[in-house]
Amino acid sequence: MTTESPAYPTITEAIQLFRQSIAGKSQKTIQTYTTALNRLQEYLNQQTPDNLHTAELPADLLEDFYLWLIKTYGRDQRFTVATYVAGVRAFVRFLSRRNLLPAGLSFEQMRDNLREVMGKSGYKTPRVDKGLPLLVVYVNNLPVPGKPPKRLEILRDKAIVNTLYSTGMRRGEVSSLNREDLDDGRSTQAIITGKGHKERVVFFDNPTLEVIRTYLAARNDRYSPLFIRHDKGRGKPKKNGTNFRLSPQSIWQTVKRYAHLAGVNVSTHDFRHTKASVMLNKGAKLSEVQDILGHASPETTKKIYAHYEISHLRQAFDRYSISATELAAEIEKGRG
Repeated sequence: MTTESPAYPTITEAIQLFRQSIAGKSQKTIQTYTTALNRLQEYLNQQTPDNLHTAELPADLLEDFYLWLIKTYGRDQRFTVATYVAGVRAFVRFLSRRNLLPAGLSFEQMRDNLREVMGKSGYKTPRVDKGLPLLVVYVNNLPVPGKPPKRLEILRDKAIVNTLYSTGMRRGEVSSLNREDLDDGRSTQAIITGKGHKERVVFFDNPTLEVIRTYLAARNDRYSPLFIRHDKGRGKPKKNGTNFRLSPQSIWQTVKRYAHLAGVNVSTHDFRHTKASVMLNKGAKLSEVQDILGHASPETTKKIYAHYEISHLRQAFDRYSISATELAAEIEKGRG
């Protein structure tokens, strides 16, 4: 490490500067970055008890931090590890822009060092319980009670599960839906603001729209959120019932509860994997899946879902391969 320099801020001070720079991002992004930087400080405190200056950061910071995360959380928690690494990588990129890294050290160098280590560990593609459609069928077959609030909760949960399955939306995106976004269940598509404040179009199939219309008709209200709480503890409605909106965590808990009852091991994000796998195996292009799911980079789609194309690759392998004997025969025929 280099000798500390008073011209450079401490890591704690640099983190405060970074937080100020991301004030315009979504609350969820800020929270994710904050958690990642808390892990970074935890890691650094284990290396040295003193608060480092940014001029003292080593070139192998990102790769060592990644290996520490793997050791701390285990390889099975790859999404947690990837999230923390992404947050700290954004912080290092910020330091580079502000010329706060040690002299002669660049973000690109640190990033490439990280890629070397992550590449050696290998990327494990997700394994989604193939029984996920059984969860959808289970929920669709649930009997609907005659009286609220249980009646409204069951109808709502049917609409939530079908929305996740048909659209491949993130749980936060589903939570943010307003009834006007899809014209009370009459519009087959909606424009939403997804991850990174980017707009995209999501599509609904007719069975999903039907269960949404049934749910809204049973509600008999004009509250704005598409999915709301119906428990007695929700309190009194504020303007347009926005305080009744079901949170992303509640949607996740809803899926986990029915998954347990249906005997399958899935969560909300698994609906996105399933949507991608079905589309790819039915012949959709990778770029189409990218746009439908709202991935910022095609590399994200390719890394996570490329294994679902194996069956198509096998078909191409069998269709276009030729034995040495057959190829030799063609060569001899050409010579003749």
